[in-house]
Amino acid sequence: MSKVRGSTTTRAVQRSSHTTIRYTISGPADGPVVVFVHGWGCDRDDFAEVTAFLPGHYRVLAVDLAEHGESRSTRDVWTMEEFARDVAAVLEAERVDTCVVVGHSLGGAVAVEVGRLLPDMVSHVVALDALHYLSLFPAQDESRVQAMLRSFSEDFPAGVRGMVEAGSPAGTDPGVKDAYVEKMVSVRQPAGLRSLEGLVRWRMDDVLREVKQPITLFAVREILTQEAIDRYGDRIRIVPVDLGSHHFHRESPAGTAELVARVVAG
Repeated sequence: MSKVRGSTTTRAVQRSSHTTIRYTISGPADGPVVVFVHGWGCDRDDFAEVTAFLPGHYRVLAVDLAEHGESRSTRDVWTMEEFARDVAAVLEAERVDTCVVVGHSLGGAVAVEVGRLLPDMVSHVVALDALHYLSLFPAQDESRVQAMLRSFSEDFPAGVRGMVEAGSPAGTDPGVKDAYVEKMVSVRQPAGLRSLEGLVRWRMDDVLREVKQPITLFAVREILTQEAIDRYGDRIRIVPVDLGSHHFHRESPAGTAELVARVVAG
């Protein structure tokens, strides 16, 4: 893996509802295109180190979803489908012909939706510790949705802390977990709560039946359950990894880049 890449450029694309989507792009215009989509309460900078370890001839885009990172929006629709349109607007602006879309956590759901939206452009969907959390990704019943939203509304930091703890194998550095919590609790509102609602209402099972591209999931081994494998193993290629916590792309960027490069290389 090369740590030497060309300069990174920050660009923006405009959408409706006063939505400005900002993203970075690096690498030669004629290289294989890889698109990174961050998780809930995170931003595109999470992939900076991963990008540095990817082969230098890759064209790499990292997108800030609406109201995350440097992107801004006044819209009132916070579904996974609408986030996918944020990414699609970037791909259209960059005149991308074909690409692999890589999404972490909520970004994994968005990546799947991008695949559905752009079946002729997206060749492969890669999920980084996403799609297999059965209490988040398959559409939840209304009582669970309301209970989760009420919990986060009453004590947002505690809700975020619970999510981080659930994604942290035994032995995870407490300081690392604290850093994730600090970052995620700063997500702008109401987008934070509304996008969480969009995730737990997302009808993943229906979407998976429509998406035709291969989907590869790299899941933290200690957190991956047999129930999830039994439920989705016939549709998703599930690969257990031992690279860290739910945010392993930040903890093991070189290892994550190697996994992504293997998919791109086919």
